[in-house]
This record gives sequence, C-alpha cells and structure tokens, in this order.
Amino acid sequence: MPVATFDFHINTKGHADIIDVTGKVQELVRKSGMANGIAIVFIPGSTAGVTSVEFEPGLVKDLKEALDRAVPTDIEYAHDARWGDGNGFSHVRAALLKGSFTVPFTGGSLTLGTWQQITVIDFDNRPRKRRVVIQVIGE
Repeated sequence: MPVATFDFHINTKGHADIIDVTGKVQELVRKSGMANGIAIVFIPGSTAGVTSVEFEPGLVKDLKEALDRAVPTDIEYAHDARWGDGNGFSHVRAALLKGSFTVPFTGGSLTLGTWQQITVIDFDNRPRKRRVVIQVIGE
C-alpha cells in the first residue's frame, strides 16, 4: 500500500494556542494522489497535541477553560521541580490529548463532519515553531 509523508511548520503562541490545520491536511492528501485511505496527523514533541473540534471562538474558549480546570497551570508539578522550566502542565495536557490524529479519506477528500476541523494545540508556556507531519496511506 502506498505511503506519502509530508511536513509543514506552524508558529504558535503557546498557552493552549489552537490552530486549524484542516486545509493544509486536505491539500496534502490531494497532493499524494491517493483516492482512498487514511491521513495521520502527528506533532513531534511532548507539549502539543492534535485533535478535532468545531473550530469557532466559543468552542475554542470552552476548550481552553476546560483544560485549565482539568490540568491547572498554577499548581506545582514534579517536572518543574526537576527541570525548572515551568511547563509541567503542558506535558500532562499533551499526554492526555495525544500527539496524533487519524482521519479516513475517500475520493481524495477527508471524511470529516460538517463542523469538524483538525487542530493542533500547543500547550507549552512559550511561543514555538512546530513541525506537523502528515502521513498518507492508501491507494
């Protein structure tokens, strides 16, 4: 089964910055020339994750607030005590969200719901330049 691997970079603000990458993923699926298969979206690193959401301001705000409640930024983390970088919360958030997202495609188009977008969320406590890897597997 053919495999095509692509990557691109995004600049983030950190602090649960949520970036819609759906258009870029769709572009790369089409570029692969494959009609049917799966696209895996992967973010290297341990302080960011990939998921799908309805990418609109209200949901973005709700998700950030839910993350603050579930994994607060203002408590002590053992990681911070060891490394002193103050981003223990971002590692925990990324571990819960995960570093990849898989979506099937048919007819060269992602099979996402009407209000579903693929997003990268950077949890780190500073701006970053993030590499996003897309692997397309199909026929």
